[in-house]
Amino acid sequence: MVHHGEIDFEAIPGTVHLLDLDHSMATRHSASQKEIVLIPSPSDDPDDPLNWSPKRKALSTACSSIYTVVVGIAFSTVYSVIVPLSEATGLSVSDLNAGTGYMFLLAGWGLLFWQPFALQYGKRPTHLISLLGTLAFTMWSPWASNNDMWIAKNVLGGFFAAPIEALPEISVTDVYFSHQRGTYMGLYAFFLAGSNYFAPVICGFINEYQGWRWVFYWPSIFLGVAFIILFFFMEETNYVRKTVGVVEDSTTTSSAASPRISDEKKGAPETEDPEIGTAQIFPKKCYLQKLALKDKPKPNLMFYRSLLTMRFISWPVVFYAGFSYGSYLIWFNVLNATASLLLSAAPYNFASSMVGLSYLACLLGTIGGSFCTGRLSDWLTLKLVRRNKGIMEPEQRLWPFLACIFVVPASLILWGVGAAHHVHWFGLIFAMFSLAFANTCGITLSVNYMIDTYQELSGEALGSVIIVRNTMSFAIGYGITPWLEGLGTQNCFISAAFVGMAACVVFLIMIKWGKGFRIRSKAKYWALVRESKEKGVAH
Repeated sequence: MVHHGEIDFEAIPGTVHLLDLDHSMATRHSASQKEIVLIPSPSDDPDDPLNWSPKRKALSTACSSIYTVVVGIAFSTVYSVIVPLSEATGLSVSDLNAGTGYMFLLAGWGLLFWQPFALQYGKRPTHLISLLGTLAFTMWSPWASNNDMWIAKNVLGGFFAAPIEALPEISVTDVYFSHQRGTYMGLYAFFLAGSNYFAPVICGFINEYQGWRWVFYWPSIFLGVAFIILFFFMEETNYVRKTVGVVEDSTTTSSAASPRISDEKKGAPETEDPEIGTAQIFPKKCYLQKLALKDKPKPNLMFYRSLLTMRFISWPVVFYAGFSYGSYLIWFNVLNATASLLLSAAPYNFASSMVGLSYLACLLGTIGGSFCTGRLSDWLTLKLVRRNKGIMEPEQRLWPFLACIFVVPASLILWGVGAAHHVHWFGLIFAMFSLAFANTCGITLSVNYMIDTYQELSGEALGSVIIVRNTMSFAIGYGITPWLEGLGTQNCFISAAFVGMAACVVFLIMIKWGKGFRIRSKAKYWALVRESKEKGVAH
């Protein structure tokens, strides 16, 4: 498909030879599983993130996870205290939910600025600026005393928090190979969804024992601590890769009994060719160089990248990934918008602390979803690849969605109809667990599908995915309260269950015709990859 790292314009985007079953491919393989081809092929540079040692990769992942957790908590502070917050501020529940919808809208559309900024100037400074901006507007929250201020706070806060939606995912593709991506994307999904569900757990108790203003003060403290940690330990993961996809080694014949191995566990790439004895010297970064606040200089093409992000929205695979992601996230928004309303009312009469504690069920669901769509998804994908004679198709990632066709509507009916008929509180808690499971599946599988398809331009395409997703979130945040008041709890969630099932079934369309969409996009996709390489902005 790709020879010596050059573009093969006949290759189908996303279709790759992942398993070298007969050990005939002269390219780099995994050291621990020698049948697995390393995709993308790493360079010989020790500062190439794909070549980092396990400790260096783990530190990068930890910093990214800390960022995701603290910004995610700041994003989700009001959910378990929306009723007491409404009473304290005088803002209606509808106004509070609408403000949250604006926050999600800007968290998506804000990526038109932040994603090109991060790829241009570096992910490290983008994370740090995002933390400071989110801290400032979280501190403003207790003083937003009218609807105009509440909307302004959410608009600006959503804009500065927007990098949480894409940078951690792209950092996964910077540091890990294709066969590892599901595991670490599942870890990201756990911290993203888990932080959103953990915030109500602690905020309910904070509201009860320290007052509602501290619901915003504590996340601000977390953001400040995270800024210090990331400033001293987060390393830049941007890397301009001169090759595309799988690189065949010109000095090794295809009949070699032992293909060239790159040990991603030791993180020690070969910098010398054993056949000809030549070596290329790569200077290693010192600690202070790793803390640089600006990436290597490159042509300023932020506007070009923003246009590319908008252009990708019309591509079927990218739009599907955004729609799929959004169709699961909206039920998370529905759950958050109604949890305090339903659980604090009769016959449950939960205090705000108990409403928050109920989100522990969501945390358990997130753990289950992260495992099933992370490590288990990687295992299932390799099984399907082996059955397909070593060829990986991105659609193989989507099969776990089959369970969601049943989980989502059942959970929504149990939550809404159950509350309307006053079922035992455990029924509602179980519905929270299963909805969180499905939500986490939507995060991991949707993003992985798009990245597996358009790896070389995944940074720009992921921005398109998040724009679609968060526009859907805005719509549901703006409309959930009138929907609930207009239809009543039971009918609202019966209709939601059918909408949810219809959205889940869409993955079968991609299973059937997804490869056809990818084939039709190959000419314009590889032309864009070539154009990006020529402009010096490929990644």
